[in-house]
Amino acid sequence: QVTGHLDDCTCDVETIDAFNNYKLFPRLNELLENDYFRYYKVNLKKPCPFWDDSSHCGMRDCAVKPCPSDEVPDGIRSGSYKYSEEASNLAEECEEAKRLGAVDGSLSKETQQAVLQWTRHDDSSDSFCEADDIYSPDAEYVDLLLNPERYTGYKGPDAWKIWNSIYEENCFKPQNVKRPLTSGRGESFIYLTKWFSSVCVEKRAFYKLISGLHASINIHLSARYLLQDMWSEKKWGPNVTEFQQRFDEVITRGEGPRRLKNLYFLYLIELRALSKVLPFFERPGFQLYTGNKSHDAEMKNLLLEILHLAKSFPLHFDENSFFAGNKKEAAKLKEEFRLHFKNISKIMDCVGCFKCRLWGKLQTQGLGTALKILFSENLIEKMPESGPSYGFQLTRQEIVALFNAFGRL
Repeated sequence: QVTGHLDDCTCDVETIDAFNNYKLFPRLNELLENDYFRYYKVNLKKPCPFWDDSSHCGMRDCAVKPCPSDEVPDGIRSGSYKYSEEASNLAEECEEAKRLGAVDGSLSKETQQAVLQWTRHDDSSDSFCEADDIYSPDAEYVDLLLNPERYTGYKGPDAWKIWNSIYEENCFKPQNVKRPLTSGRGESFIYLTKWFSSVCVEKRAFYKLISGLHASINIHLSARYLLQDMWSEKKWGPNVTEFQQRFDEVITRGEGPRRLKNLYFLYLIELRALSKVLPFFERPGFQLYTGNKSHDAEMKNLLLEILHLAKSFPLHFDENSFFAGNKKEAAKLKEEFRLHFKNISKIMDCVGCFKCRLWGKLQTQGLGTALKILFSENLIEKMPESGPSYGFQLTRQEIVALFNAFGRL
């Protein structure tokens, strides 16, 4: 168990534990059991863009069971949210924008493709993740409650290849700074610590976010480990030995507690994003649409209660420390930050275990959405109370990923 102050912020472990365990998490857990948040549309068949990978896990615990279409609420499948006259008008405006924005058929095929690429670039310019095309025939709805994140047996060289690619190529870390991969490489930890003390706060924060995400995933796998595999039944539960191998201070030569503190840092970043995005969800035109009007209204009230609670947290992370100073250099660093994280989201399509890929994609999209919110503060503040929010928008996939990812911390 870790205690005490967290680096690069004014908060401590004890304050976060008390706030999350007794105030926020019970309400959040109730929200995530709602239909709007339990169904996540994802494409698990996208090929790995970085290396040839035919090493898909054949173990049955790696499999993901998609939802038959008739089990997904109509409102979610249709993508509709037509409860009010305002929402209907907004839908008409979107249809008009789609008509006016259609590619002119008189253009050559090459030019049409170029225009579509420009549009995609504009649409993704504030995105931190490589989003799935939810209209692809390979995209399917998955019930997250029926496909829990837990140990599947996916480990060894293939799993290490994923994390090594993330840390070694995407975390701003120089190649000569070694990351401790096993308990026997204590001297590598010294190199990492020296690098940490000399690097800028943004790059240090990026590394801590990825380390925190890694720690979170390892905790889930240790907490829901396959303890007994009989032909008649499976028994899942906590594996203390597995947890200690990854986090014990002695076994990891001091690195384990640092990993756990990075998880708390990740929590603070996502909590701050929830507090900042409140105006987007408060607008009367926004609905958690599933087709059940009274229940959807009840869930929106619960959502707003959670966001107000997040805003009330007394020791929020101050994101204004990011990308301060010289504007040109800050803009360059911010773009690097965004592209590095987007690259990590693409690496998730290289995960050989489909259940691990599902939760990896969801949690990276959730963190990416949190970063998008933090770096869109000015756009959120300028949003009108009614009508379309042209400057800032969240898709249903981003919303589902944001809250489910936060619920995993």
